Amino acid sequence: MADDPKCFAAFLNGISKQVYFGNTELTDNVLKEQIYPDISDDEFNRLKSRTSGLLRSLVSADMDMTQLEAFLTAQMKRKEGALSEQQAAALRKFWKANKVKIHDSIVLQTMWGNSLQKVSWRVDLQSQTRNTEQTNIPTAIMELHLSDNLDSSKASEVVRFELTESKLASVLHGMEEIEAQINKYTKK
Repeated sequence: MADDPKCFAAFLNGISKQVYFGNTELTDNVLKEQIYPDISDDEFNRLKSRTSGLLRSLVSADMDMTQLEAFLTAQMKRKEGALSEQQAAALRKFWKANKVKIHDSIVLQTMWGNSLQKVSWRVDLQSQTRNTEQTNIPTAIMELHLSDNLDSSKASEVVRFELTESKLASVLHGMEEIEAQINKYTKK
């Protein structure tokens, strides 16, 4: 029963919803009753522990498909508690479909402050003014959409501001310095 690929895939989905998506309705009892009703509690607990460990390994390493293949090969060659080919295929299919969703869920769970959702900008030229010195001077109009990660029911906050050519150059220079620091630490 534990080797059935459909049951194992459902079990993977249940554990991921329980652990990474915060679904509190999916208790261990519900998973056992609906997916593996015929196995003993001890066997279910061992299967859950092993499957949770596999998922933790995938998530913590943020494995790509090449790493996943190497990992699955190693898991299938283990002497004790080896994965079957059907389980490996189910795990492969599950990870391919859910890797990005799980990654995004973890990122959302670890962000506590506001986050930048969208940036809009345009350049305006003033064509008429009382003071002729101010005509044809470009200004950048920026619009930032910020969302509160702690309260998703809140509408995003919009911040609008104007930048002169010199202020825009200063902001771009600051961003270049930030990029250089990031590249320095990530060795790109």
